[in-house]
Amino acid sequence: MSIKNDRWIRQMSQSHHMIEPFTEKQISKGKISYGLSSFGYDIRVGREFKIFTNTFSSIVDPKNFDPKSFMDFEGDVAVIPPNSFALARSVEYMKVPRDVLCVCVGKSTYARCGIITNVTPLEPGWEGHITLEISNTTTLPAKIYANEGLVQVLFFQSDEACETSYADRSGKYQGQRGITIPTVK
Repeated sequence: MSIKNDRWIRQMSQSHHMIEPFTEKQISKGKISYGLSSFGYDIRVGREFKIFTNTFSSIVDPKNFDPKSFMDFEGDVAVIPPNSFALARSVEYMKVPRDVLCVCVGKSTYARCGIITNVTPLEPGWEGHITLEISNTTTLPAKIYANEGLVQVLFFQSDEACETSYADRSGKYQGQRGITIPTVK
């Protein structure tokens, strides 16, 4: 298994529509950077957010998720309350090849502000908007800027395709569009 560079990412995005829309170079002037980097791709966060709230005293249960656990917000800047959490989605739609595993890591600009982003691996054969999990670990409100970078995707290619892909087993998050809340099949 090897990590892939900018030439490979560009070629796969152009020929197989792996990342759409695709930004050919890193955009950073006045923004938290996004686009193609040396050994990865910086994904942007969209304008839609689901910000967790305790207004209705819901319990967070991954097997029976209560949509009243969060409030919907759409805008260019989302404010995540202190010690709170939000879901968002990537601007980019991903199509992961059968011989590739993607790992997403948070960008240092946010991490240095106490904003931690968790994204589970993007499995071979998976496609969709990435649901982004954002934690504000500080005691202060924190801003998240829509249409700017939030995570970097690293691409690991195997010597051969997997036997059973995420698509083959009809994974529950296959083809997701927008923010997808937890579900159990």
